[in-house]
Amino acid sequence: MSDIIIYHNGRCSKSRGALEILQEQNIPFEVRWYLTDPLNQKELRALLKKLGMKASELVRKGEPLYQEQFKDQQLTEKDWLRILAQNPILIERPIVEKGDKAIVARPPEKVLAFL
Repeated sequence: MSDIIIYHNGRCSKSRGALEILQEQNIPFEVRWYLTDPLNQKELRALLKKLGMKASELVRKGEPLYQEQFKDQQLTEKDWLRILAQNPILIERPIVEKGDKAIVARPPEKVLAFL
């Protein structure tokens, strides 16, 4: 079991780029396909702590789902935590976690400096 986890969406070019960097560097890692294996609220809280972010800061505001359902709403951090757990497509990607730290790897090259 690796101490590095990438929260990955295979349809996202940035996520694929971060995954490729990990592979090219021969760095052992695990993949969490967060769209098919969503994080629950407890896991999200722990990940947000490692990221040093609020739930609202992890939201992909360009996603059609956000634009259609959440754009003009006044939501609390607790609301966003619930929404992200229920709608993982809204989670910014890719996220790379190592130990007690994590980053949103945008651009993917941020992975190199992080590790």
